[in-house]
Amino acid sequence: MQKLIPHLVIVIIGLAISAYSPKDMFTWFLEVVPILIAWPLLLLIYNKWRFTKITYGLIVIHSIILMIGAHYTYAEVPLFDWIADTFGLERNYYDRVGHFVQGFVPAIIARELLIRKKVVLDKSWLFFLVLTCCLFISVFYEFFEWWVAVATGESAEAFLGTQGDVWDTQWDMFMAFVGALVAQILLSRSLSREIHLIG
Repeated sequence: MQKLIPHLVIVIIGLAISAYSPKDMFTWFLEVVPILIAWPLLLLIYNKWRFTKITYGLIVIHSIILMIGAHYTYAEVPLFDWIADTFGLERNYYDRVGHFVQGFVPAIIARELLIRKKVVLDKSWLFFLVLTCCLFISVFYEFFEWWVAVATGESAEAFLGTQGDVWDTQWDMFMAFVGALVAQILLSRSLSREIHLIG
């Protein structure tokens, strides 16, 4: 558990800062729900299952990205407003970053689970199955956004963050797809080495 403490400290401090006077408290809660579910679960299973350092590090980074989006809303992150203004972009693209990471990080988690649990014995299928897992997560998240919007009406507008883009949902899923591809291309070898050290 000691090895996880620095990660937990970062996440707890990040949550406290993010929760301080957010743009919209309802949106903040919806955006941090994955953090509020994932970290207690990671602590609960820690004695039976420990992820690699790479995976824990990426989960922290993903948590920070979620907390920033939760605090400002994804459509109004100041740095990305500045980028949009400076380069004459049509919108704040922070949500694209968020959905890219929504594919990138789950790809590494899924890859580690599939390898270590020996779910996939034929490694030629591994890349495809990881990609499929990530697309499922992305699609399910879009369903979640839809259900929240139907249930709450206008109060979910900041959570959806479409910024008037009729193709926002498709872009979100595409960015998760790209994130999952890039993660596997960049980190598969490093992850495999670390898994091999665990044994």
